[in-house]
Amino acid sequence: MTQDQSRRAFLKRSALLGLAGTATPFVSSLAAIGEAAAATASDYKALVCVFLYGGNDYANTLVPYDETSFAAYRAARANIGYQRDALAGSVLNPAVALPGGRAYALSPSMPEMNQLFAAGKMAVALNVGTLIEPATKAQFNNRSVRLPPKLFSHNDQQSFFQASSPEGAHSGWGGRIGDVFQSGNGTAALTCINASGNAVYLSGRTAIQYAVGTGGPVALLGNSRTAYGSSTALDTLRGLMTTESSFAMASEHARISKRAFDVQAQLSSALAGAPASGFPLFPSNNNLADQLRMVARMIAISQTLGLKRQVFFVSMGGFDLHDHLVAQHPGLLAKVSAAMKGFYDTTVALGVANQVTSFTASDFGRTLQSNDDGSDHGWGGMHFVVGGAVRGQRFYGKAPVVGTGTSDDVGQGRLLPTMSVDQYAATLASWFGIDSNGLRTVLPNIGNYDASTWNQGFLG
Repeated sequence: MTQDQSRRAFLKRSALLGLAGTATPFVSSLAAIGEAAAATASDYKALVCVFLYGGNDYANTLVPYDETSFAAYRAARANIGYQRDALAGSVLNPAVALPGGRAYALSPSMPEMNQLFAAGKMAVALNVGTLIEPATKAQFNNRSVRLPPKLFSHNDQQSFFQASSPEGAHSGWGGRIGDVFQSGNGTAALTCINASGNAVYLSGRTAIQYAVGTGGPVALLGNSRTAYGSSTALDTLRGLMTTESSFAMASEHARISKRAFDVQAQLSSALAGAPASGFPLFPSNNNLADQLRMVARMIAISQTLGLKRQVFFVSMGGFDLHDHLVAQHPGLLAKVSAAMKGFYDTTVALGVANQVTSFTASDFGRTLQSNDDGSDHGWGGMHFVVGGAVRGQRFYGKAPVVGTGTSDDVGQGRLLPTMSVDQYAATLASWFGIDSNGLRTVLPNIGNYDASTWNQGFLG
């Protein structure tokens, strides 16, 4: 690496640290998948990824309800599955029936999302998972098709879902969407917003994720006099960080630090003047709801900041339930359901429901077969898309055959995905305004699928 290349790498990492709070791996090259042309937009749209860390149990979230499927479900998880009569009030009634009389019920702990589905504001994406290209069970068994490396590994599959690459990925598809639109935003630094820390999903080639907490922007320096001894000491440190230097690296570091301080001040000021109406719709004692409330506040000030396109990331952990599934899973789903309904209702109150789409994601699904009082790491899973632009009250994708040893099972009821993350993401990105050429850059594996399947149709 030349001295100039080394300097640029250092500055890139410094920029990431200054805006996101923690450094993200340096993006060295994505030339192999091309460059997407910058795009402008006259309207406002937002995508909100709700990531469920740990691998959500698909079978107790979206429960097979038709008699044949339910019998197979109970046979595989007699000790952790729902009783059929407990699901009677949670059955989903789609506008378009599934083939073969298939039926599903949502977990009884998700009544709010059941309401969204019935109102046509939620769609269900069936059997979504990480793939490189379409795969059949025979191809999986023969290893005659390219497969994501390190299947069933938390870190790698979290990364593959978010970035189309295993742990160590340099950019995610949310960040790559941000790359396309940030130049059209009045405050480009606020294109990609992470309300839960740091995630490769929001890292772009040029777009940098901006970290916010549930109460507002995360300060580059603390504002506490106690931490620095006095406000004078704090101001002095800030001055040292933003003073230009004759040394190139120091000067660039000062420029980046000043930008971070300026964006923080700009955002704090805008949030202070944000409308308060609608925000009490969120449930209390729910951290996911607190994150989504912050997202809603950011959306409410988007016009003030000249923003046309934003990509957000929120998350919730606790889904790696090898044990205590019956005791803990319903409570987790209840928080997801209440938070996502509160967020949708808030977008309605703000008048932007048709412009904001939220969607769930997770490391992977889990095994259908129980391992005593939990389930193990799986592959495909069920996901939900919520918003005013959603073609709701419908299922999208192929309903998998329920059971172990089926054509959709690669072991213990682990689903072989039939809707790739790339197709799921391409549908979201297309609605957002990414054209077919741009999709090839945002989603490097999408070209492995027939173009007629890129858009799965769940957004209008």
